[in-house]
Amino acid sequence: MYKIQEIFHSGFQHYGQSFQPSAQQSKAADSIMRCKSGKLGVNIRICKDCEYTETHNNSCRNRHCPCCQGVLKELWLDERRTEVVDAPYFHAVFPMPAELRPLIYQNQKLLYDLMHQCVSATLLELSRNKKYLDATPGLIQILHTWGQKLNYHPHIHCIITGGGLTKARQWKHSRSRFFLPLAAMKKLFRGKFLYSLDLYWNSGKLNLPQSLGHLDNPRDWKAFCGNLYSKDWCPYIKETFNGFGNALDYLGKYTHRIAISNTRIQDLTDSDVTFSARDYKTKQMLAVTISHQEFVRRFLMHVLPKGFQKIRYYGFLNNRFKRSNLKLISKLTARQLYKAKYRDLPIEGLLLTLYQTDIRICPCCGGQGMRPSGRTYPMRN
Repeated sequence: MYKIQEIFHSGFQHYGQSFQPSAQQSKAADSIMRCKSGKLGVNIRICKDCEYTETHNNSCRNRHCPCCQGVLKELWLDERRTEVVDAPYFHAVFPMPAELRPLIYQNQKLLYDLMHQCVSATLLELSRNKKYLDATPGLIQILHTWGQKLNYHPHIHCIITGGGLTKARQWKHSRSRFFLPLAAMKKLFRGKFLYSLDLYWNSGKLNLPQSLGHLDNPRDWKAFCGNLYSKDWCPYIKETFNGFGNALDYLGKYTHRIAISNTRIQDLTDSDVTFSARDYKTKQMLAVTISHQEFVRRFLMHVLPKGFQKIRYYGFLNNRFKRSNLKLISKLTARQLYKAKYRDLPIEGLLLTLYQTDIRICPCCGGQGMRPSGRTYPMRN
């Protein structure tokens, strides 16, 4: 049993006595507690030479489970390498003001969607402006909802290509430094988000949390939005990369990351858990100690709505026209597209390539006769 799984076994029942988890939160918690325990079934491999048998507990494959993301991340990165273009890459981050966090949490799917839409619309509109790039770049956007202390902190990470396709379907490079002015990004993003938020309020689409219940009054709502318009929203450029390969290595830390991993757990007692966290102001590492129940509460705040796509693609990487755009860009830049290495590999080849683990080798006779039996047995309660 791994550490986060232990914490859920200890704290989830107590959490449920004080809070009402959503269906998705309960499903994620149940998956984490049952992952690799045998309760989700087992797969059996038998050596065809000596009949040696191995039994392995099945994983839950839940996207919020800390033990089920490694292979998925590598497969995703391999596919993204097929989209490499000859350009610099930039990493931008769009955090949301603290005043909006309760409202976003209460309307997760609606407002997470809006965050994605406003970030992409801001970057594409400015990029297509003749004063800046005058072309359509490629965007990869990833929603994260947590801070280092597991607090609720929704924000969008975005990788932007330093080049794009013009209206005449020609390739245009950007300057080596980031080509969009931050002041314009802040103002446009803020305006787009608050304009749409006001439309949602007027149409009755927003569910107000108890702490913001007074916002059902038009005067209070207007004052709330006015305060947000006056604030300095703070999108920022985090990194600049020379080439998509470097950007991908960096992006891999963000794509399939969950709120916290087992490696950050420093100490675990019967009632408390201590984990490491970076202080954003001092840049120092801290030790945070909280109860199991509080850990479960904070962890489950970051369970996404059912079916929600946290990774999205825009610009010339828009899924509908991605392949044709990339072929054109490859031709215009005289750069051959990378071919995915892992796409058609069977599981044996994938594990051998990624982890140098050959699951065909029998630990008993040393031959390469280990094969799946084709049968899965769930554990009986």
